[in-house]
Amino acid sequence: MRLTLSEIKKKAKEVIPDGIPYTVELEAGTIALITPTPDAFSQKGNALTVKLAKAIRRRIVVRPDPSILAKEEDVMSTVKEVIPEEAGLTNIWIDPALSEVTIECHDPSTAIGAKGANLVELRDRLGWLFRAERSSAIESKTLNNIRRYRRETAAERKELFRKFGSRIYRPKRSSAPWVRLTALGSYREVGRAMHMVTTNESRVLVDCGAKPTNNRSEIQPFFDAPELLPLDNIDAVIITHAHVDHIGMLPVLFKFGYRGPVYCTPPTRDLMALLQQDYIKVSRMEHGDEAPYSIADIEMCIKHVIDIEYGQKIDVAPDMKMTMENAGHILGSSSVYLEIGEDKNLHRLLFSGDIKYEKSWLFDAATVRFPRVDSLVIESTYGGRSSFQPTRQEATAELQDLIRRTLARGGKIFCPVFAVGRSQEVMVAIDQLFKSEDFTSDPCTVWLDGMIAEATAIHASHPNFLNRDLRQQVLRGGDENPFNSPWFRTVDSRERREQIVLDPSPCIVLATSGMMTGGPILHYLQHWAPNDRATLAFVGYQASNTLGRRLQEGYSEVPMAQDGHTMMVDVKCDIVTIDGFSGHSDRRQLLDYVNALNPKPRRIICHHGDDTVCNEFRKTLTETFKVRTAAPHNLESIRLL
Repeated sequence: MRLTLSEIKKKAKEVIPDGIPYTVELEAGTIALITPTPDAFSQKGNALTVKLAKAIRRRIVVRPDPSILAKEEDVMSTVKEVIPEEAGLTNIWIDPALSEVTIECHDPSTAIGAKGANLVELRDRLGWLFRAERSSAIESKTLNNIRRYRRETAAERKELFRKFGSRIYRPKRSSAPWVRLTALGSYREVGRAMHMVTTNESRVLVDCGAKPTNNRSEIQPFFDAPELLPLDNIDAVIITHAHVDHIGMLPVLFKFGYRGPVYCTPPTRDLMALLQQDYIKVSRMEHGDEAPYSIADIEMCIKHVIDIEYGQKIDVAPDMKMTMENAGHILGSSSVYLEIGEDKNLHRLLFSGDIKYEKSWLFDAATVRFPRVDSLVIESTYGGRSSFQPTRQEATAELQDLIRRTLARGGKIFCPVFAVGRSQEVMVAIDQLFKSEDFTSDPCTVWLDGMIAEATAIHASHPNFLNRDLRQQVLRGGDENPFNSPWFRTVDSRERREQIVLDPSPCIVLATSGMMTGGPILHYLQHWAPNDRATLAFVGYQASNTLGRRLQEGYSEVPMAQDGHTMMVDVKCDIVTIDGFSGHSDRRQLLDYVNALNPKPRRIICHHGDDTVCNEFRKTLTETFKVRTAAPHNLESIRLL
């Protein structure tokens, strides 16, 4: 049901009794009721928010009027007074833009009190909205910095929420409805994902990534495409997940003037900030280039982020509603379900995102529960005819056997890993081995180099996005939390890295980057590639034309840059590829995913795969499901409605 802001206010007036003071404000697509009497909206048997939500079919939140809010310093002191000492209070985070206070503590149930007594007391005394969260076993600097930044920019963010909402609830245009998808990156290739969904009323961008390649002209998506410009015409950006090939170029939009919302899950927000900062660092250190954006551009991006939880439906444009669901790929990864238009012109478009349709050590399998899908845009990374992978259990057994053999001969293992996802999967597999009764050797040190330690802290900070088993282990903490195990140690300096490569004792190193296009993994390769007692173990996808792919293909020597010069490094170490740890579905899982959608999509569009793989997979989908398929090239458009 399409509504303008004035129509929403009219509906609110019909539902809310005259004696209750309130104003209607917009928080992007969410409707906020600002009132000095919040209790009046939630009294038992008279839930006005429920009635209004049903009337306008929108998400409603009730927030306290600024007139009843205590000063922030009073909030800090009163929380410390009310919350029992045994709750183990660790942090108090205030977000003035939403009038919310988050209390971090070791025992949230004690902090909340019997029947929520402590939080009710705090609300009654201070006016703010309170919630209690369990303190993370590993504190994330990234998350803490984002919370501080949000507090500092609260006034600007509140104004941005209004601006975003005003754009969403603008009057309807009278033109005939249509929907078009334009390929701006990741079509017939892996990397630089970017899709433009255009209708007669709006433009929404999905992902904005960088391509892992040494070809400098192919790193960025097609920013110069006419569909993208001017940037002021873009209603929203939606981010499926935080790998660099999906978020690496997002700050470029802000550098050149985009000032609209960015929708993503909270873990994606945190990982995105971490990886974008690292992208700047790697550009300067590894390639000697200035990054295409600055820290200020990343901060501007974070300021414009709207947090979205799984299953939460929200308006992102005048004629588009969005729901994000678990994609099973990495922490916070999402499939994006767009409901475009209404009534007989309703078109339901699903972006699978990068998906894993199998339960992993970290996440549940990708969600397939969608009401109906008219058009599906699906990844094709492992869609080739021979692209079949072992199960997680088989991959784990293979890795554990490799570790046993290598340690028995006093060797070393070094793994190029993505900081997000594969690192934590491999950590869990190693932890299982070292804790198992049949592992009779002494556990060796497992060094984490690059951003892996901070990425792991972000995982620990968002336990609700992990699968049930791991979530319970993380929440229980102590020895049960695999990320806390003593064999995992962080490489905290260049000196430490030098000590590791010169130390003859056995060890395991997990280091970025995952495709060996940069990062500390190159340092270990330089020193250990000539060592026939060392093993280079690949556990993730290696894109074409990357150093990782060349090593996988058996090159006996590879060029490496050192001190501004290129040197050839002999490769005598063992090279092993362990399939099954990938966060991508293999061919069988991709077909199972499509088969599980009920009813079947009427059209399927393939992307995020090598040229031949995309076309091969498209043909298989046509033969198997008897639906219309396409594998467009970049810059091509497909009309969906």
